[in-house]
Amino acid sequence: MLALALGLTVFVFVFAAPARAVQCGGDFQGFIAAFSREAAADGISPSVISQALGGVAQDAGVLAFDRRQRGTFNKSFEQYVATRVGAGRIKTGRAMLQRHASLLARIERQYGVPPQVLVAIWGLESDFGVGDMGKLPVFRVLATMAHDCRRTELFQRELLAALQIVQRGDLGLRDMIGAYAGEIGQTQFLPSSYIKYGVDYDGNGHVDLRHSVPDVLASTANLLKTNGWQAGGSYEEGSANFDAMREWNRATVYRKTIAYFADRLVDGR
Repeated sequence: MLALALGLTVFVFVFAAPARAVQCGGDFQGFIAAFSREAAADGISPSVISQALGGVAQDAGVLAFDRRQRGTFNKSFEQYVATRVGAGRIKTGRAMLQRHASLLARIERQYGVPPQVLVAIWGLESDFGVGDMGKLPVFRVLATMAHDCRRTELFQRELLAALQIVQRGDLGLRDMIGAYAGEIGQTQFLPSSYIKYGVDYDGNGHVDLRHSVPDVLASTANLLKTNGWQAGGSYEEGSANFDAMREWNRATVYRKTIAYFADRLVDGR
């Protein structure tokens, strides 16, 4: 969903920062030590901090990717949608609508977001949970980006949120694997969004956005509803719901692709 201010998806959220932002740059291990102290002051247990950040190293590949990936959404809508919404993905999406019809209907009653929109986002982000959800250790990515001085406060917030996910017991350390900005799960939530919008919809006591389809779809709907989604309204460009999807992705071409894919899932073509 998000590669925050990286020129890909830009996702805006409000989340509590560490009690005091740690000075970025300089010795990496010194930065981690200082951040660990601030995380402890914010209530993260020493054992979680040690397990998550002990021995963490900088990832030069993450910094290189961050600096070079520009222009993903500079394509026209026609160029972009042709690479993202094909016959195979539409066919699978329609199958997902049928397979999860009862769940999606319950979510729509509660949050007002139609099934085809949720399935379109799900398909675009991870091919309905069977595609690429990222292969990078989230704590390595976020520690690297937090140490970098360009957006240190933003990524210090994300790093703290990732620690909170583990402390809450939502995901274990081995499941804290994601993409180049630390996005996690089947619809690619940043850690702060995971904390803010995540819903335990299967009722097992944990918000699991990697493995639980009910949690994934309900959390995605909750994000949209919280940010102004209007039940029963249009989601085409210019509508209030199209604007609500800015919280998912500010790029107009991406939101138009969500809308196009959603329509194709239900129009029979």
